[in-house]
Amino acid sequence: MGMLIDGVWADEAREPPRTKEGEFVRPPTAFRDRVTADGSSGFRAEPGRYHLYIALACPWAHRTYLFRMLKGLEQAIPLSMVGSINVAQGWAFAGEGSTPDGANGAACMHEIYNKARPGYTGRVTIPVLWDTKARTIVNNESSEIIRMFNREFDAFAQKRLADMYPEELRPEIDRWNELIYRTVNNGVYRAGFATAQDKYERAVGELFATLDMLEKHLATRRYLCGTRMTEADWRLFTTLVRFEPVYHYHFKCNLKRLRDYPNLWGYTRDLYQHPGVAQTVDIAQIKLHYYGAQRKVNPSGVVALGPAVDFSEPHGRGRLRS
Repeated sequence: MGMLIDGVWADEAREPPRTKEGEFVRPPTAFRDRVTADGSSGFRAEPGRYHLYIALACPWAHRTYLFRMLKGLEQAIPLSMVGSINVAQGWAFAGEGSTPDGANGAACMHEIYNKARPGYTGRVTIPVLWDTKARTIVNNESSEIIRMFNREFDAFAQKRLADMYPEELRPEIDRWNELIYRTVNNGVYRAGFATAQDKYERAVGELFATLDMLEKHLATRRYLCGTRMTEADWRLFTTLVRFEPVYHYHFKCNLKRLRDYPNLWGYTRDLYQHPGVAQTVDIAQIKLHYYGAQRKVNPSGVVALGPAVDFSEPHGRGRLRS
């Protein structure tokens, strides 16, 4: 978790950001412009103009990879992948899970950040949506990139998937997003990167309180907002699909397994079995990154062999009608 300081890579700044009390705090993302269908934002949606950078291991990048697939934007938005193991220079287009950088020919992601903002100081994160025309980063906030993919590129979408953020469900979706981000998506990191017992226990307590509540909620509803999939489901999914392989063990989120929640476990398999989703999930790369790259949490770098998780088992969720 190195960073750029005045445009120079500082590998020694590899500790996750924490308060002096030992609580992990996720820094805000730095690039927050928007692509719009009509170009009113200064960035018009055009096929081939934008390039997406992701890693197969990263749950935040996985969201954008999913929405690109769900909407059928593979031809409109090219993609490059960094490897699952961070090298001395951070995220790099090298090693397992990587592809060459098809937009800039860079070796490492920090080069992309310096191209967009010379002398940049800050963390170098993924996903990144790059504008090949303006030669800059449009956005590196996953929650905003998926909103752009959801609607702004509809003219070039190959799949007419329903709007994932419909007007009538927005208040409900927003409530789910806020709770799930704080206690689940970021909650597993607050547990795993904590260096104080009380901070760890608080994060784990909030995480499992939300999982317990979700288990009850999903007993009578197929998806978070009823019968319709929304962005809230996919934002939750990228954490749940990683829960059993890494968060339960690696981040010590081990009060229960995902399989101890029948409704949540079926719900996760239901989403996984949606057409095309399984192809976006690479458990081997996920485990390689967390166990192999996060040496502050797992100093040996030895990657756990288990657990055996079969997301293709029948989910039985089709009976739910609300």
